[in-house]
Amino acid sequence: MARDQIDMTPLQSRDELVAWLAAGVKPPSEFRIGTEHEKTPFTLEGYHPVPYEGARGIGALLEGMQLLLGWEPIMEHGNIIGLYDVTGGGAISLEPGGQFELSGAPVETVHQTQAELMAHLAQVREIAAPLGIGFLGLGMTPSWSRSQIPVMPKGRYKIMTNYMPKVGQYGLDMMYRTCTVQTNLDFSSEADMVKKLRVSVALQPIATALFANSPFTEGKPNGFLSFRSEIWRDTDNARSGMIPWAFEDGMGFERWVDYALDVPMYFVKRGDSYIDVSGSSFRAFFDGRNNSLPGERPTLSDWANHLSTIFPEVRLKRYLEMRGADGVPWGRLPALPAFWVGLLYDDTTLDAAWDLVKHWTAAERQALRDDVPRFGFKARIRDRYLFEIARECVKLSHAGLRRRSRIDHLGRDESRHLEPLERILESGRTPAEEMLEKFNGAWGGSVEPAYKEYAF
Repeated sequence: MARDQIDMTPLQSRDELVAWLAAGVKPPSEFRIGTEHEKTPFTLEGYHPVPYEGARGIGALLEGMQLLLGWEPIMEHGNIIGLYDVTGGGAISLEPGGQFELSGAPVETVHQTQAELMAHLAQVREIAAPLGIGFLGLGMTPSWSRSQIPVMPKGRYKIMTNYMPKVGQYGLDMMYRTCTVQTNLDFSSEADMVKKLRVSVALQPIATALFANSPFTEGKPNGFLSFRSEIWRDTDNARSGMIPWAFEDGMGFERWVDYALDVPMYFVKRGDSYIDVSGSSFRAFFDGRNNSLPGERPTLSDWANHLSTIFPEVRLKRYLEMRGADGVPWGRLPALPAFWVGLLYDDTTLDAAWDLVKHWTAAERQALRDDVPRFGFKARIRDRYLFEIARECVKLSHAGLRRRSRIDHLGRDESRHLEPLERILESGRTPAEEMLEKFNGAWGGSVEPAYKEYAF
C-alpha cells in the first residue's frame, strides 16, 4: 500500500500484533481482489530513464495525474510522491527507480480489475504522452545500467539503498530495475488463511514461470527467463523466500507475528521523517531497546509499515499478497488475479490445489523455486516438469472461476481472463522464451524493439 499508516497508538502487547492481523478475517461474501502492478517509465525519444525533476519528469506526471483525477496527493518534504483515491481506495505510488505503481482498489470480480486497469491506462496516457513518457511491461529494465537510473525522493528508499548491499548482491537491482504484478486476496478464518498461504507459497513458482518476462540485462540475454525472480534469491534472505515454517504444525497468525518480530527493520517514520533503524529487529524495538529511539515503544503504524518491508514469496498482512510474478504488458495483467482467484476463492479448487502440493517437502519446494528463474517450464519437482503442473493449475483455476460464475455485461465468466495463460501453455514457451526468440530473430540482437512491442 502506498501510504505509510498513520495510527500512532503505542503497542502494549504481542496480542495486539496478532489481533491486527486477525482483523483481516472476513466472510466469503466480503472477499475482494486487489491488484498492484508496476511499469517502467521511459522517454519515448531514445528510450532513456525518466528523472523525477523537470517539466517532463515523474513529478510533473504525478501533478498532471492529480489534476486529472482529483486524488489526494501524498507528499514528502514538498515533493509529490504518490496519489490516493479517498473514495475508492486505489493509490498510485513510486518505486525507487521511478517504476509507476497502481495499487488497485479492492474489487469484487476480475472483470472490475480489468475495467479499473483500462481506465488507469487511459488516464496515464493522457498525461504521459504529451510529456514524451511511455511505460514498459517487463519484469526488469532490459537496457539500463543501475547507475543510469534516477532515485525517487522518498526517505525510506535512501535507507534501503544504504542497507541492501550489506545483505545480498541484488537488493539494489530489485529496487531500481524490476517490476512486478501482485494480487491481494482475503481469508475467512485463521485456518483458511493457513491453507491459502500454503497452497499459494507452494505454487508461486508456477506463476513465476507463466509470467517469466525478464531475460535481458543491459541489452543482452542474462541467462535467465525471470531474472527478477533470481534477484529475489539474493536480495535479503532474512526477509524473503519460501517460508518453510509456514507448513509446520501450529502455523497461524501468532507464528507470523513471531517471524515478523525477528525480521530486521529498515526505518521508523515520525512525522515526515524516516529514521534509519536498519538491521535491528522489531522485537528489540518492542522491548524499548532500539538504539535510535531508546525507550520508545512502537505504534500500530510502525507495525503495519514493518510488515510492508517483509518480502517472502507470499506475504501476510490483513490479506494475502501473491509476489511471484514479473511485470507484464497490460493485456496479460488481469490473468494474474484470475489465476489466483480461481485457485483460492473456490473451495473445491482450493482442496484440489492442496492435494496437488501437500506431499511436497520443504526441500522440494525450495529446489523448484531455485530452478524456475533459469529453467521456467523445464524446472522439475519429483518426476514432473513444472509445465505439466502449470497446465493442471490453469485448468483448476478455470474450473474455479466457472463455478464462481461472476458474469460480465456480455454474459462471460471470469475464466476468459485466463486466455493469455492458456495461449502460453499451448505454445509451450514462457513469455521470456518468446522474447528471446525475437531477440535472436526479428529484433536482430537488439532489445530496443521491446520499447514498442511491450509498451503499455
